[in-house]
Amino acid sequence: MSDPTYFAPLGGLPPQTQLTTNRAVFTDAYAVIPRGVMTDIVTSNLPFWTDTRAWILARPMSGFSETFSQYILDIAPGGGSDKPELDPNAQGVLFVVSGEITVTLQGSDHVLTEGGYAYLPPSTGWTLRNRGTEPVKAHFIRKSYEAVEGIDTPDAFFVNENDIDPIAMPGTEGRWATSRFVDPNDMRHDMHVNIVTFEPGGVIPFPETHVMEHGLYVLEGKAVYLLNQEWVEVEAGDFMWLRAFCPQACYAGGPGRFRYLLYKDVNRHAKLG
Repeated sequence: MSDPTYFAPLGGLPPQTQLTTNRAVFTDAYAVIPRGVMTDIVTSNLPFWTDTRAWILARPMSGFSETFSQYILDIAPGGGSDKPELDPNAQGVLFVVSGEITVTLQGSDHVLTEGGYAYLPPSTGWTLRNRGTEPVKAHFIRKSYEAVEGIDTPDAFFVNENDIDPIAMPGTEGRWATSRFVDPNDMRHDMHVNIVTFEPGGVIPFPETHVMEHGLYVLEGKAVYLLNQEWVEVEAGDFMWLRAFCPQACYAGGPGRFRYLLYKDVNRHAKLG
């Protein structure tokens, strides 16, 4: 496998001469947020964060996806937060797509470069700072942790994608593989954030229809993706947001590989109220 690449939002603002029509769509089953709509004027500021702005791509919505939020953080040199998470029940994943950040947890510094991944359990009191000279772009995925009596809360961990061996899906000859940051059988975890890779010609050969909600951010390449009953062309920098049971499939026609960061909720009973 060649070295990974990671698309990061460019910001800015389109010229007045640009056509308005693009691929942005929101339905009752899925949403597509193309990279071209992640402009300066749609960013949000966050409490207790300095020199930081966020593209908020997903948040819980009644009748749609209800389990997670996903941001792309744009952190200027010196920026960050000493109170990055205000919800004591929220767990988080950070994934760096450009630059370098330092996460401090229980007095220890952890430096995350491109491809760096951090899992941060609830109520751990972590902080984050860009101590470098270049801006940082990083995904921040948050979910309320669903505690289960008799099962421990997961431990924090820090790793880089380059340290993870992708696992090929059976019968695909390596054309469809997943880089798993958490063991699927580890019942402490109620969410997975992984990286899925398709080599040119790789496919999901059936419409997956399942209870897990998804956030998919395209890190590299392009493909056509089945969302409910529509085939949608997506490219690096696009975000797809799927509610539970939305059928999905993929055809990665090339010319290069197609990769995305994938969120899903796992390992818990369906809520009955």
